Amino acid sequence: MITTTHRSGRLRNRDMTAAWRHVDFALIALVGVTTMFGSVMVYSTTRYRSGTSIISKHLMFVAIGFVVMGLCAAVDYQRLRDWARTIYVGTVGVLGAVLVVGSTHRNIRAWFDIGPIQIQPAEFAKVATIVVLAAYLGTLGDQLRLRHLVVALIGLGIPMGLILMQPDLGTTLVFVVIGAGMLVVAGVPMKYLAVLLLIGVVGIGYILNSDTLDQYQRERLIAFATPDKVSEKASYNTKRSQEATASGGLTGQGIFNGPQTKGGFVPEQQTDFIFTVPAEELGFVGAGGLLVLLAAITWRIWRIAQVARDDVGRLICVGVLCMFAFHIFENVGMNLGIMPVTGIPLPFVSYGGSAMIATFAAMGLVMNVHMRRFA
Repeated sequence: MITTTHRSGRLRNRDMTAAWRHVDFALIALVGVTTMFGSVMVYSTTRYRSGTSIISKHLMFVAIGFVVMGLCAAVDYQRLRDWARTIYVGTVGVLGAVLVVGSTHRNIRAWFDIGPIQIQPAEFAKVATIVVLAAYLGTLGDQLRLRHLVVALIGLGIPMGLILMQPDLGTTLVFVVIGAGMLVVAGVPMKYLAVLLLIGVVGIGYILNSDTLDQYQRERLIAFATPDKVSEKASYNTKRSQEATASGGLTGQGIFNGPQTKGGFVPEQQTDFIFTVPAEELGFVGAGGLLVLLAAITWRIWRIAQVARDDVGRLICVGVLCMFAFHIFENVGMNLGIMPVTGIPLPFVSYGGSAMIATFAAMGLVMNVHMRRFA
């Protein structure tokens, strides 16, 4: 508490630890500019096929996202820690429900259809799992033992298993990265992590060679490494994406003037392959500028993790950082043909309601930690 003197001579108390005094306007500005950039890209790739219908929905999701970000920042994350068990049970329940009554698109049962809106619970489960793991691992301090690791893995494994049953290997991999990053920062011994890495590699190999995924899904995942050994259908998206990206050159074909984008030759361009739009229309300069914005957000999350007041806040930021960075790496990589096609969106850029709102919620949690670092 700091006491200051008014010009009138009266004393006034100013609580410099108040959360609202520490809003991270730099993070808000970076998110705002990135979403504006992404909105233009979504409009560019959809305007010739659907007019303004898709961009209108996209802007609605962005608006909802900012509201959700504010709400997630407003509630002290220590309270969220206290609600961790309820959050976890609710998350598992919803993931189980979508397997029973959810709708199927492209052979994946992962959505609830509510009128014209589709809700994908797995996107929100990522954020919920970050909160739950942080609440558990962050309160152990230096007492983390093998039994704690087992409990954390079981807690992580249940939602992962439910998502894999959809089946959605891409989102499952995001959970793996989130869990690995948070366990490393929590202080899990490296010998345990090495064993987990080995188990993970064996598990992925088994999934790719089992009946868990359809043949087409397996081919899409390995097409980047063996494009000549898969069907033309499985490698089509990647080839069109590479063509569009390469055609942009240094400065691009001009905004709204990309031939591949105007012609609709890149499938799923407003979602999975959105990065091809700035690459084709704005070239290396525009695509590089987008990556700089995303890198700046990533750095800001890392910085907030460093100044967090406790381990729970630090682990929340680390979980969001892992999720955010992996989304960028995987999405841009599959657009360039150097990573498997998994359907992971580019944060704040790709069209999609659930993913957009969940990412805003994650940023709200990071803001929450920053605002209360002096509390």
